[in-house]
Amino acid sequence: MKPSRTQLLTEELIALDSVTPHDKGCQQRLIELLSPLGFTCETIASNGVTNLWARRGTESPLFVFAGHTDVVPSGPVDQWQSQPFSPTVRDGKLYGRGASDMKTSIAAMVVAIEEFVAAHAGHAGSIALLITSDEEGPAVDGTVIVCELLEERGETPDYCLVGEPTSSHVLGDMIKNGRRGSLSGCLVVKGIQGHIAYPHLARNPIHQAAPALAELAAERWDEGNEYFPPTSWQVSNVAAGTGATNVIPGRMRVDFNFRFSTASTAESLQARVHAILDRHGLDYDLDWTLSGQPFLTPKGTLSDAICGAIKDELGVATELSTTGGTSDGRFIARICPQVIEFGPPNASIHKIDEHIEVRYIDPLKNIYRRTLETLLAPLPPAA
Repeated sequence: MKPSRTQLLTEELIALDSVTPHDKGCQQRLIELLSPLGFTCETIASNGVTNLWARRGTESPLFVFAGHTDVVPSGPVDQWQSQPFSPTVRDGKLYGRGASDMKTSIAAMVVAIEEFVAAHAGHAGSIALLITSDEEGPAVDGTVIVCELLEERGETPDYCLVGEPTSSHVLGDMIKNGRRGSLSGCLVVKGIQGHIAYPHLARNPIHQAAPALAELAAERWDEGNEYFPPTSWQVSNVAAGTGATNVIPGRMRVDFNFRFSTASTAESLQARVHAILDRHGLDYDLDWTLSGQPFLTPKGTLSDAICGAIKDELGVATELSTTGGTSDGRFIARICPQVIEFGPPNASIHKIDEHIEVRYIDPLKNIYRRTLETLLAPLPPAA
């Protein structure tokens, strides 16, 4: 069977080895396709990161497709069945780095827009794309930069569909209407180093910290809510000791992380951790890193439009979920009231032999187009 336009564009993008933070010409190719459709395309560069803001129309509502052209490194190339940046179809699957995360989504967005504009040149509102090459990396010069610029200019999106690979078992079975926040702590508990045979002359930070860590691990931080599970606290690393078996260490380092829901705030979690540590009388330093605030889009216009499009195209009932890691949706949600993530199945993302089933490529494009039709197609004239 001849490959569809969406598949061909996906393959074209996969062939560009845009390992984060490099774009390798992906966004320029999008500009070449979008400009003839009436899009005003703006490249926003920041510290080696390439961002694209492309908009068609000036009226509201403003519907934004968001995504990223950067991909994670391929890993050991000799472990791939085919070259990671040579798109290859095998056994009904399209293989290549970025096939699911998320070059298929970007191709589907562009072709969906082409088809929608061809059928509805006088559509309501505006369509835009926000594309970055800094999602898989530190994410400090990408989407967040564009969102800050849009806020300064008063360009306020009404809806945003992020093409992250959210599906679980089959295309369309899960979309993300929010994400948990991520708050990390680096805790250093200070003791007094000494000979292990003379413990009265030393102070063991491991012994002192253990009861506090046990209390932190047992703490119920919140109960979650309708959309989020309870906030979790997890230790990721513990380090202490000099390497000798007869030395009481003078310090202990503990790295931990909160994945927190909208039922808590970063400030409240920080205060409660400090209260527990202080109650145990620890001598400590604690440095915090907030890498993402939680965001939530309750059921509404955008989620209904996407779920309806999935149902019409595939007959699949869709689950709204807030599981998984952080995404650039956390930045967009600061300026946009409705942010939903939807894309291909995520079982192979970031893995050797990343792929997408070819049978899902055009339905994904159709769902994106149907969503535009629901939200921006002009109403028929009154009888």
